[in-house]
Amino acid sequence: MSTFSTGMVTFLFTDIQGSTKLWEQYPAVMQVALARHDTILRQAIESHSGHVFKTVGDAFYAAFTNAPAALSAALDAQRGLHAEAWGEAVIKVRMGLHTGAVEARDNDYFGPPLNRVARLMDAGHGGQVLLSTATEELVRGQLPPGVEVRDMGEWRLRDLSRPERIYQLIIPELPTTFPPLRGLDAIRTNLPAQLTSFVGREKEIAAIKALITTHRLTTLTGPGGTGKTRLSLQVAAELLDSFLGGIWFVEFAPLSDPAFVIQTVLTTFGLREEPGFSTFETLTNYLRERKPLLILDNCEHLIEAAAQLAERLLEACPNLRILVSSREALGIPGEAAYRVPSLSIPDVRRLPPFESFREYEAVRLFTDRAKTTLSAFAITQENATAVAQICARLDGIPLAIELAAARVRMLKVEQIAEHLDDRFRLLTGGSRTALPRQQTLRALIDWSYDLLSEPERTLLMRLSVFSGGWTLEGAESVCSDQLSVNSKQSLPTEHQLLNTDVLDLLTQLVNKSLVIVDSDDGPETRYRMLETIRQYSRDKLFESGSAEQVRDQHLLYFTQLCERAEPEFTAPDQVRWMDRLEAELDNLRTAIEWSLERDTLLGLRLAGALRWFWITHDHIRDGVEQLDQLLSQPQSQRRTAIRAKALATYSEVVNYTDDNVLPITLAEESLSIYQELEDPYGIADSLLALAGGYFQDLEKSRKLIEQSLALYDELDDKPGLARALGIHGAFSENRDVIKAKTAFEKSLKICREIGHIAGIGSNLIDLGMVAIREGDYAAAHTRLGEALQINRPLGKIRTAETLTPLAALAYREGDYLQARAAYEETLSIRTEYGQMDETDWISARLGYVALRLRETALAKKLFFECVRRFKEVGSRIGIAFILEGLASMAVGQNQPERAAQLYAWADVTRELFHDSRPSFEQQDVDRDLAIIRSQLDEAAFAAAQAAGRAMSVDEAMAYALETGND
Repeated sequence: MSTFSTGMVTFLFTDIQGSTKLWEQYPAVMQVALARHDTILRQAIESHSGHVFKTVGDAFYAAFTNAPAALSAALDAQRGLHAEAWGEAVIKVRMGLHTGAVEARDNDYFGPPLNRVARLMDAGHGGQVLLSTATEELVRGQLPPGVEVRDMGEWRLRDLSRPERIYQLIIPELPTTFPPLRGLDAIRTNLPAQLTSFVGREKEIAAIKALITTHRLTTLTGPGGTGKTRLSLQVAAELLDSFLGGIWFVEFAPLSDPAFVIQTVLTTFGLREEPGFSTFETLTNYLRERKPLLILDNCEHLIEAAAQLAERLLEACPNLRILVSSREALGIPGEAAYRVPSLSIPDVRRLPPFESFREYEAVRLFTDRAKTTLSAFAITQENATAVAQICARLDGIPLAIELAAARVRMLKVEQIAEHLDDRFRLLTGGSRTALPRQQTLRALIDWSYDLLSEPERTLLMRLSVFSGGWTLEGAESVCSDQLSVNSKQSLPTEHQLLNTDVLDLLTQLVNKSLVIVDSDDGPETRYRMLETIRQYSRDKLFESGSAEQVRDQHLLYFTQLCERAEPEFTAPDQVRWMDRLEAELDNLRTAIEWSLERDTLLGLRLAGALRWFWITHDHIRDGVEQLDQLLSQPQSQRRTAIRAKALATYSEVVNYTDDNVLPITLAEESLSIYQELEDPYGIADSLLALAGGYFQDLEKSRKLIEQSLALYDELDDKPGLARALGIHGAFSENRDVIKAKTAFEKSLKICREIGHIAGIGSNLIDLGMVAIREGDYAAAHTRLGEALQINRPLGKIRTAETLTPLAALAYREGDYLQARAAYEETLSIRTEYGQMDETDWISARLGYVALRLRETALAKKLFFECVRRFKEVGSRIGIAFILEGLASMAVGQNQPERAAQLYAWADVTRELFHDSRPSFEQQDVDRDLAIIRSQLDEAAFAAAQAAGRAMSVDEAMAYALETGND
């Protein structure tokens, strides 16, 4: 079998019994013995057309296209192993044979048969060959002479799935008697067999097994529906060999009276009270000399009784270990609490490739359970996005995903995803045999909610106003009882919470798995709810009648937070405050959304304070959309300082889009309001915003910037002065490099003095670009290198802004591979954030890089794509830049006349738009023109230049594309 077959395959799995002990006792002998073992197995397998597709340690995994061949290989292998003179290290190998349908990909096999044959092999002993029913049926009547199979009966193997009838191969002259099979029924246990497959959780299983090994009490915590019970059963199944006293499962969910906790455990072991002994004594007398694992399941509603029992049992029974599942840890000494996470889910904002979807546990579970409901169900390119949305919006909660999957019989997955806003109505109708609280999603959370105290319920409801999490400060400000900014009245007395109550109550909600502590490395601890719990709590908040007051307090808190943060954006602590607001981005959006209904002026105050956050942290679209809505509201029309500031902010933010008119209109209104109010700070700010709008009118911009500079200087406003100087340098750069350099250096000096991190980074970029223009590449490396260190923590856009001149520097130095790497990273960032005008220019520069690397086909492709996009957006300078690249390509292809015409057209276009080439680009053009003149006489060169200067833009483009096609 030379290739991987699909369909029905017979697998032979082998493993050396006790190999670890043999290695410890006979390390030198084992090296030789293992080599001989490998040779015997390979010869037996390959002589019967088998294929060893994997080895793990001393285990062999082999595949055969027919069952008799696999059986013959096992026979030969066992005979060879038995006949070998091993000496001290006697090798005994257990083997399993099973046949089933599998998939082959990436040089491996996938499918349930692999799990079953592994379990089958595990159940055996050294020298024993075990067959599944599927394989036995295929070899029946084709057994070699003298070989028989013995029916071992039906066994429940350790995968907690359907039972398996097992057969043992009886080989003449070899041992036929072995200890009992190592399956569930070989060890005393009451673990229930599971009717559905277990999906994923490999990391969790390994972690919990390690905890059980090192701790006598391990508690699995987590909200309802996360699969704590099923996970504990799977862990127990994999630990059966480790507990000679058995593994025993005690279900507390149906129990309501704590007095019956110990009696329930006693009954689980089939025990009765002994005369003269208490119930506890009877239980400990039984457990004391044994080494069992006791599983106490669903303890949250009996937490005190369960904790007392666990503590007493551990003290009385030194060999006992306990595994608990509960929404809240027991809280007793020596307990190892493990929070069971949700299943892994894909990021719906950046979906992975379709081929990677099944790597996510939630997707695999949805698919598995959907197939149970509708056998034809499959994930396709068309429905994969909807499946990802379902898994993500249900937080990867296994029970919720199973309930959603049960709907595929009646609804398309796209419809299920659309209806998840009403998830509590949609996700009903679970298994009729499940506990009532596990039959619907709402009943599941009702169970947890009903166990809370009244103050805990109140805090949980109020916390639901947060989006994307919160800090302790936020919870204390929003959720404690205080006057609502709009209603001017307190929350109802029966629901009042003091500011000092919040931490203790929040701790209780964390302990009860209703609130999650985020484990990131941010400056402040953050908390969040699973979205399903948040929606439930939000419904309860609206039912309570206090939703408006709490949402008002949420809006007020985040307005005040943003106004506190604003001056920090130009101070040494800038990065921490930017990161803090980044963490609160969803809350800021929610607050502004509520302000549109409730208090537009508060929303304007909040938005007006976010100018530099939106620009620096790549949230331009947010700023544009939210300010547009806020400024259009009737409440916002009064000519106040609040409106003026919001207009100036809007003008600056919208300047980062393709709108060339709106920034001027906004800034002019802002300026006129500030002039009416005689506010010099506002006037200076609006003048700069207006200068940005007039970026194509250099003279007008210069005058506005100079007015702003004078005002900031008079006010001794250093952040404003630094900003104005930076803008002044940017507008001077193309006309007067010396003046631009002086302005950037002054701005940089001020920024360093006041600790304005983003300002330092921006000025270093600008000074680096000046150094490139001047040909001082050493200085450019120094400035841009420092800028990159500063700007990477400030966000991807700032990183891209730094990488672009670094790429240009590498290009100028002839390091085209480095230039390509920097341009491609920049392109990836710009594409991610939808900055298509920037991506066009970067793609164009990548075309030049390809041209210098002599990758003519790639350069042509990039140039053709870019010139068409530049034509669509009306960028004549962009078209000129591309045609200059195609002219340089024509020089390399010995087409001097065409090159001369294209360069001439580009010259005319640049003259028309007052856009001269940077000196380093002009050097390239001059080099090409020298080559052209050496190939054409003066008359031919003049004629080509005249023809080029006379072409229209359409004619020039058509000619250029024709040139590229030659």
